Amino acid sequence: MSERSFPATTAVVLGGSHTGMLAARALAAFAGRVVVVDRDELPDGPEPRKGLPQARHAHMLWSGGMRAVEELLPGAAGALRAAGARRLPVTTDIVAMSAKGWFRRWPESHHVILAGRDLLDATIRARVLADERIELLGGTEALGLTGTASAVTGVRVRTGGAERVIEAGLVVDATGRGSAASRWLTELGLPAPERREVDPGLAYASRLYLAPEAARDCFPIVNVQPGPRGGGPGRAGFLLPIEDGRWIVTLSGTRGGEPSPADEDFVRFAREELRHPVIGELLERAEPLSGVSFTRTTVNRRHFYERMPAWPGNFAVLGDALAAFNPVYGHGLAAAAQSALALREVVRRHGWGTPGLSRRVQRAVARPVAAAWELAIAQDVFYPGATEQGPTLRDRLLSAYVDRIMHTATGNGRVARRVTDVTSLERGAHVLLAPSMLLAAAAGPLRPALPGPPLTPEERKAAGIS
Repeated sequence: MSERSFPATTAVVLGGSHTGMLAARALAAFAGRVVVVDRDELPDGPEPRKGLPQARHAHMLWSGGMRAVEELLPGAAGALRAAGARRLPVTTDIVAMSAKGWFRRWPESHHVILAGRDLLDATIRARVLADERIELLGGTEALGLTGTASAVTGVRVRTGGAERVIEAGLVVDATGRGSAASRWLTELGLPAPERREVDPGLAYASRLYLAPEAARDCFPIVNVQPGPRGGGPGRAGFLLPIEDGRWIVTLSGTRGGEPSPADEDFVRFAREELRHPVIGELLERAEPLSGVSFTRTTVNRRHFYERMPAWPGNFAVLGDALAAFNPVYGHGLAAAAQSALALREVVRRHGWGTPGLSRRVQRAVARPVAAAWELAIAQDVFYPGATEQGPTLRDRLLSAYVDRIMHTATGNGRVARRVTDVTSLERGAHVLLAPSMLLAAAAGPLRPALPGPPLTPEERKAAGIS
C-alpha cells in the first residue's frame, strides 16, 4: 500500500528522539506535512522508552546546542527550566580535574543545561508535536528507502505487520547508532560511504542518587577526567545535579579499566579507581535511588556522507546516524541540535525541492559534527586497540598542543574561556590556534596548580564532606 497525499511537499523524519524531533521542527515551515516515524510508542511525559537505553546515563546540553534548540523552538529553555532542568554557568559551577590538574572556577563564559534524558526529550517532544503540521507515527519500523540512486521518493514502513510506502519530497534519517542508511544507499546502487571508527572499548555505569538535603537546590558539576595518556586504560567520573534534587553519576573506563555493573562496586570504583576520590566521597552521604545501568555500545563512529561522489536527491542523515560519539564528552545532543538548525537554514536559503538541496544539507550538517568529532577522538584514539593503525601523526601533533593548552587553562582564565568556547560548541577549534593562544600555551599557566577539588566550604558542608 502506498500513501500519496501530496508527496512532493511531505517530509518524513525517521526517529522520534532528540535529533528527529528537532529535524521535524526545522522542516515544518517548508513542508506541507511532516511525519515522524518511530518504532516505539513514545510516552506523553518524561518516562523511559524502550529504544533509548542510554537515557539512564548522564546527559548534558551545552550552550552551543541550547542556543540552536532555542532558535528552532523559542521558549524551549524556559520550558526546560520550568520542568526542573538545571542551568549551570561554565566554568563557575564546574569542579573538574583534567589530565593536567584541577581547573579553577572562573567567571561564567557559557552554560550547560542538565536534566534527565526523559525530561529533556519529553519537554522538546511536547513543544514540537504541538505544531499541527507535524504528526507522529509511533510503533512503526522503517524498512528501507524507495527510489533510485539519483533520487529518494519515500520510505517503506511496517506498522503492526502491515507494510506500506510513505512517499515524500524529503526523507531524513535520525534513527541513531542503529541507522541502516549506509545499507539502504548501497541497495539503491550507490557505493558505501567512507567510515571511521575509534573504539576505546569504553564501558560506563550510571546510578541515580538523592542528594543530601542541603545540596539539593544548588551544587556544581563534579568531573574527574582520565589521567595523562600512558598506554593504559582511562577512567572517568561525572556527577551531574539534575531535577528533583537528584544527582546522576556516570563512571566510565576504557578497555581493561571498565567499571563493574554491580551495585555494590559503584562507590568503590568512584573512590579507588578514579584519579581522585571526591565523587566517591560525595556519594557516601547520598541515597541511591536506582540500581546501576551499564552500557558498552560507545564506539565513536562517523560516516562521511558529505564526501560521497554521488548523493541521492531528497535524502539526508543527521544525529548519531551520521556520527556517534563517546557519550562521556557530552556533545551528541548539542551537535544534533546544531545540525537540525543547519538543515533549516539550508532549506530556507535554497528553497524546498530545489535541485541539489539534499547534498547541500548533508555538507552543512557535517560542519557541527566535525567539531564534536575532533573533540571526541582526540583522547580516545590513544587508548590501546582503539584503531587498527593507532594514532596518526596529525593525531599526535594535535594532542601534544591540546595537552599544552589544557595545562595552561588550569591557571589562565583567558585560555580557559577559549577552551570552553570550544567544548560548549559555541566556537570552532580554530580559536585555539590564534596567535595569542599559541603565545599563552608557550608561557604556560599564570597561577599555581590547585592541590585539590575547588569545592567551597559551603558546598562541602552541604554535601557532608570535610
